[in-house]
Amino acid sequence: MTTTTDPASAMSAREPGALADLQTHFEVEQFYYREAELLDDGRYTDWLELLADDLDYWMPTRTNRLRRQQALSIAKRGEAAFYDESKESLAWRIRRFDSGMAWAEDPPSRTRHLVTNVVARYLDPDEHEGFTPHDLVVRSAFLVYRNRLEREENVFAGGRTDVLRRSPYGLLVARRTILLDQNILQSKNISTFF
Repeated sequence: MTTTTDPASAMSAREPGALADLQTHFEVEQFYYREAELLDDGRYTDWLELLADDLDYWMPTRTNRLRRQQALSIAKRGEAAFYDESKESLAWRIRRFDSGMAWAEDPPSRTRHLVTNVVARYLDPDEHEGFTPHDLVVRSAFLVYRNRLEREENVFAGGRTDVLRRSPYGLLVARRTILLDQNILQSKNISTFF
């Protein structure tokens, strides 16, 4: 039995904002699982290879606000952020881990990254300069468990919005906005990547 595809529906599948097809969605999920594995194994140099050279990695702070002031609850660009990084600055952090000078990570943390609720859509190149219709905007939810020393335990929950760029080497994270659900961190430091 042969299945025919309606050309109009095939075209709309790549329209900006349209959900990615099943194969692409599977590819994105596998990419995130691989990324989680690298982070949990402490293979940060390998993790850097999943990041585009022009990476923008941003995790703004948030505050508690009344319902009518929710637009003010998340810090804007240029305001306080837990991370406001480039690929180069993340590489510097990773080199510092290996130098023995990062006391917050010696001995190193043990982490478990869980990624779920992945929704991949084709992006609109008119809204994202430097990207193509084959690149993706992906939203996901995460839970990161961190244990260090004997009694230090932290759980970070939140969501990410990524722009994934297609490259000859596969998908790369070009933009990542991380939003934690908690506004006050109970951890002594934040040296975990999300």
